Amino acid sequence: MLRTLKNLPREARDTLFLLLVIAWVIAPQISNLPQWCSALAASLLLWRGYIAVRGYTLPSRWWMASLLLLATGATYFTHRTLLGQEAGVTYVVVLLSLKTLEMRSQRDAFVVFFLGFFTLLSNFFVSQSLPTAMAMLLGLLGLLTALVNSHMPVGRPPLMLAAKTAGWMALLGAPIMAVLFVLFPRIAPLWGVPGEAPGARSGLSASMQVGSIASLALDESIAMRVRFDGTPPHQSEIYFRGPVLTTFDGREWRPLQSSLSFRPPLPAELEVQGPVVSYQVTLEPNNRPWIMVLDATDTRPALSGYRATMTPELQWIADRPVTELVRYSAQSHPAFRHGPLVKVSGLQDYLRLPATFNPRTLQLANEMRRDPRYASANNQTMVDAVMERLRTGGYSYTLEPGVFGTHTADEFWFDRKEGFCEHIASSFVLLMRALGIPARVVTGYQGGSVNSVDGFWTVRQSDAHAWTEVWIAGQGWVRVDPTSAVAPGRIGSLVRLEAPRNVLAQALARVSPAFGVQLRALWDAANNSWNQWVLNYSQSKQLNLLRNLGFESPSWEDLATVLIALVVAASLLGAAWTLWEKHRQDPWLRLLHGAAQRLRKAGLEASDTTPPRQMAALLRQRLGDDDATLPALCGWLLQMEAWRYAPASLPAQLGTLQREFRRLPWPTAPRESKP
Repeated sequence: MLRTLKNLPREARDTLFLLLVIAWVIAPQISNLPQWCSALAASLLLWRGYIAVRGYTLPSRWWMASLLLLATGATYFTHRTLLGQEAGVTYVVVLLSLKTLEMRSQRDAFVVFFLGFFTLLSNFFVSQSLPTAMAMLLGLLGLLTALVNSHMPVGRPPLMLAAKTAGWMALLGAPIMAVLFVLFPRIAPLWGVPGEAPGARSGLSASMQVGSIASLALDESIAMRVRFDGTPPHQSEIYFRGPVLTTFDGREWRPLQSSLSFRPPLPAELEVQGPVVSYQVTLEPNNRPWIMVLDATDTRPALSGYRATMTPELQWIADRPVTELVRYSAQSHPAFRHGPLVKVSGLQDYLRLPATFNPRTLQLANEMRRDPRYASANNQTMVDAVMERLRTGGYSYTLEPGVFGTHTADEFWFDRKEGFCEHIASSFVLLMRALGIPARVVTGYQGGSVNSVDGFWTVRQSDAHAWTEVWIAGQGWVRVDPTSAVAPGRIGSLVRLEAPRNVLAQALARVSPAFGVQLRALWDAANNSWNQWVLNYSQSKQLNLLRNLGFESPSWEDLATVLIALVVAASLLGAAWTLWEKHRQDPWLRLLHGAAQRLRKAGLEASDTTPPRQMAALLRQRLGDDDATLPALCGWLLQMEAWRYAPASLPAQLGTLQREFRRLPWPTAPRESKP
């Protein structure tokens, strides 16, 4: 097979290489493109490769017109438009694949190259991760190699030679790109259009079906990274607050939907206590407006591009969905109190139960209220009693509790006695409400893991968690995490239920578990560095850079001044390099080059390597022996030759020859005679 490819004509070899590069550029988009688009692109590239190998003729323009109409119609039918980010990327991929079937000339190849460059950039609309950047760097080098190779029309130059030239081009251009990256004004969002986030991943939802968070526990993707200033809180205190869910229909929890439309939500009445915890969060895109902060934050997180507000339930919400990597600073107080201290009418919304659901749970609440031990018990005593039931009743914590039926709380309390955090939290809240205690479900992330390489805390989707809050007179809303009673290791340490590992992870675990952990930490640290220094290089960082350079109050004018100064300095440096190179060149060769240029302008075939004596012969043939200017021109050329090869026989200096060169009557191109 390799021998067959090696013996292919150069045109076929170059075409196959270009098709391979195009396939590499398109491949990361497959999961985001319509299935018909991926199939069509693959078919067209394979078709073009078959034509190249077999030496067949390219399809007719009728074929191309039909395919173009089909692709245009399919794009419009899929996206209901030909404009916009998703439709545009789909259409460009189709056009790039179709254009490969029209490569009849170098001009057609150039169109394919630049469509390839645009398709390469479109990958960053979907993902700006480090793996995507590394893959597209290879794609860039491949396209540059094909472009350089197309400028080598003679012979069969090896692709490695073109690749080496392309690598040098990229290397020489890297400093310029680095300067532009650092100083060119940042416009957010850089990759994408506000409001469009095809690459954003949704983690937590605005609602919670019993069993939904267990599916998130199988997702090892990163939700956010956190760096604490100073000593971080204890693992059991790291609760990142998300949506608060109050209304339950028997299967799904949703945010508060008051039974009385005119009733305002209960005020937050937040009072922070104790020491403050300062930290920075790098939040991954999730297409949700939630700004994740530790319980509880009474000051607005410092983030650019968004404006966050706190709801009465202590959740911070941005003014638009988070569709790009966001970094912000926040300050939280692990010790806090919020909510009303005395019973108010709004608490009735936190006692509502769906009718005809979970009868055995309601019966359990009735039995507990009739129990003499709890005849005069307050809310805190009842909460402690239920937590003790969870600790001693044989309940377990599992990722695979099975599918729950209609009466989810009944199945948890009496039948299965196992579940994930949302099964436990949901069942706990329903029992609390049946006991007459206002309660609600809070979702978010609990805990995380410290990366030993860079010191950042990594919070993954698998750290998604559900806990509860109950209302107690004189204290307000109090966090109660019933999962801690069933599985204390889930809350108080770094212990987590693990999702099934893939083949590679299992192999690494068998060979060396420590090596696998360290390898993952290194990769996470590399991704985090990419996020912090590249994706999160913001406008504020640019101005901080100017401040470090000595600007007291940096502005965009200062940024433009520095950028222009660097451009001018680079231009002067390039000019100086050119002059130095010109000075290093042999002055006699420069003079000979000038003479050859004059002869070429006159229509004579003289190259830079033509000897002076041969130039004189060309002039004699062109002008004839009777031309009055011939002796001066031929004499000067012969003196040039003598100065180079017999300087002792010629008293004239090179400077004299240079001055005479400018005064000589060099011939001009003959004018075309009019008919």
